Parts: sequence; C-alpha cells; structure tokens
Amino acid sequence: MRRIILAGTLLPLLFAGAASAADTINAAGATFPAPIYQKWAEEFKTKTGVQINYQSVGSGAGIKQFTDGTVDFGASDMPMTDDQLKAKAGTLHFPTVLGADVVTYNIPGVTVDLKFSGPTVAGIFMGTITKWNDAKIKADNPGVNLPGTDIVVIHRSDGSGTSFIFTDFLSKVSPEWKSKVGASTSVSWPVGLGGKGNEGVTGLVKLNPGAIGYVELVYAVSQKLGYADIKNAGGKFVKADFDSVTAAAAGAAKDMPADFRVSITNAAGDKAYPISSFTWLLIPTQIKDPAKKKNIVAFLNWILTDGQKDCQALSYAPLPAAVVAKEKKQIASIQ
Repeated sequence: MRRIILAGTLLPLLFAGAASAADTINAAGATFPAPIYQKWAEEFKTKTGVQINYQSVGSGAGIKQFTDGTVDFGASDMPMTDDQLKAKAGTLHFPTVLGADVVTYNIPGVTVDLKFSGPTVAGIFMGTITKWNDAKIKADNPGVNLPGTDIVVIHRSDGSGTSFIFTDFLSKVSPEWKSKVGASTSVSWPVGLGGKGNEGVTGLVKLNPGAIGYVELVYAVSQKLGYADIKNAGGKFVKADFDSVTAAAAGAAKDMPADFRVSITNAAGDKAYPISSFTWLLIPTQIKDPAKKKNIVAFLNWILTDGQKDCQALSYAPLPAAVVAKEKKQIASIQ
C-alpha cells in the first residue's frame, strides 16, 4: 500500500516538473539587444506565465552556448558563418530589431558634435591618424578648433557583436582595414586599449583625455554620451537615431536573403546611418519538447507583432513590415 501511495504522490510532481520546464526557456547571447530582450521577457511572462531567462553574455558566447545545446536559443549581432552552421545544423536566423554603433570621444575643450568620414574612422583605429588636429579630421570638421594632442583609441576587449558591426563597417570603407584587420566579433586591433563591454569602453574614454571609442546607440542614449555624425554611402553626415537606422534597413527588406543573414552597414541612401545592423535570434528548426516548442513559437510571433511597439522607447528601430512577413512564414518551419 505504501508503494502505491508513494507512486501516486510522485506522478503529479513529475508532471508538474515537466510543465515547469516547458514554461522556462533559457537563452543567451548579444549584449546589443539585451535591454529590449529583457523588457520582452518581462512582458511575455506577464501575458503568458512563460519565463524567458536571457543572459547577456555577448554574441560569441551566445553562439557557443547555442551550438553546445546548453540554452534553448541563442542571440547574436553577427550572423553565424557557414562553418558555424555546419557545427549546428538546422539553425534559423530571426531578425528582431535594428540598432547601431556610435563613435564617442573625450576631447577637453571640444563641446560640439564632431563629424567623421568612414576612412577617417578607419585611419584612427588603424593607428595611421594619431593627432586630433590631423588634416583628415579637420577636413571633416571645418571651423572646429581641434587640439594637437594624441588620440587614445579604445576598443572592446571581449568578443562582441558590437565589434563585428563596427569592423564590418570599417571593412567596407577601408580596403586597408579589410585586408589587414577584417570584420569579426574579435579582431587583432592595430592600436589602443581594450575595455570589456560598453561600460569598459565608456570608462576608459572618460578616464583618458583625447580618447575615442565605439558603443551601442542604446547605451550611449541611456548614459547621455555625446557621439559623432558619420558620413554615409550617399556622402551625407548622419547622426544615429530612430529614423536614420530605419532608413538603413529600407533597402534590405526587398533584398533580404531567405536565411536572413544580411549586413546593412554602409547602406545606400542619403538618410541612412552607416553603422546600423539587424540583430538575430538563433532558433533550432527542431524542438523536441512539444510544449517548449509551442512557447518559443508563441514568443517569436509576439515579438514580431506586439513586441515591436517597445522599440522606439528603448532607442531601437522596429523591423520593416516586409521582413516581419517573411519571418512569420519561416516560423512555420519550426518542428
């Protein structure tokens, strides 16, 4: 009799545990979209009771954890490479929002927003432009009294999708950068000091007079950092904001590849901000647990509709409607 009672006691607990596991989804990856992912997780839990645990660990770590199968889905600001996809067959890329990198600086006595062309930014981070009153910087900023002090370059020390977006842009505007450094989440920086995360880069920029670095737009806005206008492919100096990031995605919508792996840095258009990017969720095509699959699909559909309404308040740009329509069709392929 005791055995029957014990079994009867355990069965409800086992089923309760299974339901609880399906209602808890673990994810990890990019820091770039972390503020909106955490906002979405909170709202989705309120709406459905499903808990999305998102760990902001960086794109490189997110791809690794997803590939290793230690999370239910990953997140990255850099699409997975062909080699990475071979290691994790059956991966779908879902763009979620648009954001941007900005160039911030600390030049005592200079209070105006500076302007930089792409080759000038590349020269600074390559180490070939070393003084703030260099002729190339002055040409971008006529009338600004720039000091003859040294430039202190600050870059990310950790593997970062933010670095991929930045180096992808530099690779498009500078043949020298493309051949000598390239685009990746981690590169061999020619010069400079490394800081971990947006916080580390910002801290070093503030600490070092004459410093320049790059951070995410959402972080710059939240921390009230000044940042430069960047010259785009149309020859216009453009400040990163909601409208200019949206403009960068305008051409991508009609030419979006079937797998959604696309770069929009240095996009065409007079109003496009040139260091803009999509960011992606990495979702397996097959999810063994039917209840977990149902919850993940529901989350994807929700962020592509109601979730997009949170974008502008957090300094992201929402997805173009044409991209959302294509993604909804791809959701149906998840088994």
